[in-house]
Amino acid sequence: TAASRALPDCPVAFHEQNLSWKNRISPMSEPAVSARKLTKCFGSFTAVDAIDFAIRAGECFGFLGPNGAGKTSTMRMIYGFSPVTDGELNVLGYDVKTEIRSIKCRLGVIPQEDNLDPDLKVLQNLIVYARYFDIKKAAAVARAHEVLEFVQLWERREEHIRFLSGGMKRRLTIGRALMNDPEILIADEPTTGLDPQARHLVWQKLRQLQSEGVTLVLTTHNMDEAAHLCDRVAIMDQGKILDIGTPSELIDKYVLPEVVEVRVAVGRMEPLMMKLQQLSLEFDAVGDVAYIYARQGGEWETALSSEPGVDRLVRRRASLEDVFLKLTGRVLRD
Repeated sequence: TAASRALPDCPVAFHEQNLSWKNRISPMSEPAVSARKLTKCFGSFTAVDAIDFAIRAGECFGFLGPNGAGKTSTMRMIYGFSPVTDGELNVLGYDVKTEIRSIKCRLGVIPQEDNLDPDLKVLQNLIVYARYFDIKKAAAVARAHEVLEFVQLWERREEHIRFLSGGMKRRLTIGRALMNDPEILIADEPTTGLDPQARHLVWQKLRQLQSEGVTLVLTTHNMDEAAHLCDRVAIMDQGKILDIGTPSELIDKYVLPEVVEVRVAVGRMEPLMMKLQQLSLEFDAVGDVAYIYARQGGEWETALSSEPGVDRLVRRRASLEDVFLKLTGRVLRD
């Protein structure tokens, strides 16, 4: 099944006393994940192009980038779904190329799409999954109870998967990834398609896991999500890492503190751009909107409000999304 393809071939049976993230040991001093010249090729196409990064134990690290940037290919190499083409990749002190079995038992994976077994009930999904880790049934039932309480689904334990909402399925997928008490939780687009309430609940649970010592590695297209969850992010494009830093560091480095968004009428963008160039302002223009970067946006908001053809102005604080678009461009690429 789709679920089983990413499952571990576990060399050592788990014991009941090990199945609790609440008793986690302190984060180790060495990186949880480290890569040097990591490369992934599919035939002549290079999806990941000789990247270097190190993920600290206990942090939340995010990979951000447009579609096709190499994020998911990088994640799949980390959890052993896709073999490394070249370079070095170590996870929890093990070499992915030669010691993947020792790694997989200590990882939890939340795939981009929910791949729960629709023929099984909520509790059964977790107990069956636990078998891949050689967890005995009594321990699996106890762990499933703990996990379902954590993701607030215990009352739904006898429900068939088809009757769950999208948010419930996502929380159950997260719970399933916790059945083996992972030291690293890998989440590929963990809140895609969720409503705001469900998204914030997932964020809360992920933050709680991190507070218990779990290292989180995620990809997301939601810049608000990255800013809320990630201690550091790597921005990728065309297989390369453009920069790594905290959200605030990257905002300070690449954009000014405030952004004024100016929407103009048809045919008025070119005159506005000429005006902005005369004023020596830093800006990007896409379609009918100009994004102006400034230390104090208030004066430019006032000055530009009377420009011919200006339909709307919005002044706001610069965000991680501005950094993302500054580095990767605002033009859609297929």
